[in-house]
Amino acid sequence: MDDHVVITLLRHGLTLENERSAYIGWTDSSLSEQGRTILQKVKKQWESCHPLDGNTFTFLCKTLIQPEHVFSSDLQRCLETATILFPTYPIQTSAELREMNFGAWEGKTYSELKDIPTYREWLDHPLTKRPDRGESFQQFSERIESGFSKIKQQIIASASRSAVIVTHGGVIRYLLTTYTSSAKHFFDWDVPHGGGYQLIWSMESLRRGETCMSLQEVPSMAKRNG
Repeated sequence: MDDHVVITLLRHGLTLENERSAYIGWTDSSLSEQGRTILQKVKKQWESCHPLDGNTFTFLCKTLIQPEHVFSSDLQRCLETATILFPTYPIQTSAELREMNFGAWEGKTYSELKDIPTYREWLDHPLTKRPDRGESFQQFSERIESGFSKIKQQIIASASRSAVIVTHGGVIRYLLTTYTSSAKHFFDWDVPHGGGYQLIWSMESLRRGETCMSLQEVPSMAKRNG
């Protein structure tokens, strides 16, 4: 069991834009008061997590694993989340871990956009159309692959066995779709704010870029879309 690697994907806490279901990709919003309050409750789960030592695989699948490294999107809502949940850790940031850039639609809600033809086209074909002045899904996915590859390389080079990545809902959905064996599609994954998923690889399978061998959902105090 000594060659297992655990990578936990966590979504940032709530922002005011999230609370009103507005699109925020590269908008550098801070957490809302509600978001901070919820994260203080989530923090208690991480204060009682376990280091990865000689535990059995069954144990790995039933507990949160204490990270050796904490990585984060460079946007404020993720940095604030990482600081609240992991206050004693140095946080390594990356712009490649940002949410999709929604361009001209940033900060706007469905009701504000629903009459725009290009928005309607994007809703019908989100993987092939792009937001006005925003990022295509291909650009988004290539950026995430690059950022995640650098994190994997660092984990492998340092022989580390656990890490947390604090990022955005779209980023997590992409990584789950790509690196798990689940039949779920991109939009099928539920990723609540402050919650996420813990993925387990062997070191060799991580090195080869294979899907994880196991995953479990990280509990969250917030079940909210957006």
